Amino acid sequence: MLLDMFQEPRIHRVEVSFVGTPPAGKVERASGVSEVAVEGSTLRCLVCGSFQPFIEALGGHEVVDLTSVPLASPALRTPPAAPRSGGRDEG
Repeated sequence: MLLDMFQEPRIHRVEVSFVGTPPAGKVERASGVSEVAVEGSTLRCLVCGSFQPFIEALGGHEVVDLTSVPLASPALRTPPAAPRSGGRDEG
């Protein structure tokens, strides 16, 4: 759809568990991937836009679990409400 061209790319928080060592270097170099962290056989990162470069970086490595959670667009996030004053001076 034409309107999709004007929307911000979606960002997903991704967690992948592997048999063996995660391919952190390949994933870090994949387009649209950031904040790569590895803990044991689990890799966590953010994927912005297309998943294709991320998926290609996983090639040749056995994935045993994959979770992807979409994050709210920065444009849609609302700032936290400011604390309300009770209208009296405290002191």
